[in-house]
Amino acid sequence: MENQALASELRTVVTRLVKKLRRKSATGDQLSLTERSTIFVLDQYGELYPNELASMEKITMQSMSQILSHLLELGIIIRTPSQTDKRKTLISLSDFGKEVLLKVRSERDEWLDEALHQTCTPEDMDKLIQALEPLKKLVEFD
Repeated sequence: MENQALASELRTVVTRLVKKLRRKSATGDQLSLTERSTIFVLDQYGELYPNELASMEKITMQSMSQILSHLLELGIIIRTPSQTDKRKTLISLSDFGKEVLLKVRSERDEWLDEALHQTCTPEDMDKLIQALEPLKKLVEFD
């Protein structure tokens, strides 16, 4: 298989797997894709300003404000006044938000574990283990 064909096939398979994983969480289905992504970003960074979140999600501040309002209403995030600038508010996950995130990850991991055991031979599993390092390198490439 030539490199261009490999790139195309890999992109297609990874995209389909990601889409399938997104659908395999009943908890995550209750939130929009951008709301889920915002929760994952907050988990990664701890706390951020709304404008930072909007920039990272590549959406307008108005859209981010709507997302944050909904997440606040659900009890998933908390707003804390900035210590350095009282006009600004930092956003972070609430304890409930952290529980939601863990549940979404757990539901996805359970589905993937079951899928691996139902569809892969021990040889397939070994190949997947070997493929993890090159895939990690692709994720880190800019």
